[in-house]
Amino acid sequence: MRARFIIGLAVMSIWVLGGQLMFAQQTSDKAHAERAKRLTSAKVSLEEGLTASVREGTPISGKFEMEEGQLQLSIYTMKGNVCSEVIVDHTTGHVTNVEPITSGEDFTAATAQRAPMVKAKKSLQTVVDAAVKTHAGSRVVSVFPVLKGEQAVAEITLVKDGTFVMVSDSLE
Repeated sequence: MRARFIIGLAVMSIWVLGGQLMFAQQTSDKAHAERAKRLTSAKVSLEEGLTASVREGTPISGKFEMEEGQLQLSIYTMKGNVCSEVIVDHTTGHVTNVEPITSGEDFTAATAQRAPMVKAKKSLQTVVDAAVKTHAGSRVVSVFPVLKGEQAVAEITLVKDGTFVMVSDSLE
């Protein structure tokens, strides 16, 4: 009897977790579709956002994201040990807001992104430009540096005709 109860709980747990994972995937797919749709209204590319943010420091990541239902172009920069979030207007290319990143999830992310950029010999701009040339007709959605072992690598997400593709390129 006890064995049946345990097996029943295990089956129920797997069923519930599987449903949650499927829901999370559907939510993620909807978010990707919404972002891809909204990207068509962006007159400024992520590459141009990286260029606009340089006066605030070295870009360490960039992404188009949905913030309160609106498309936003966010670039994290570093200047010395200080990281900032630079918001670039995706219709004009002008910097609209710069905030130091001092705590929370943004601080954790910026710190993690800063580590590979300190080792990098190539800029994000360089690897993003190369990805755009290689994947003609695609638009860059995001670029994030990561350490793969000891090597600094940029993970670049591109979209073309609503299909997302992730590519990697060495920053060294």
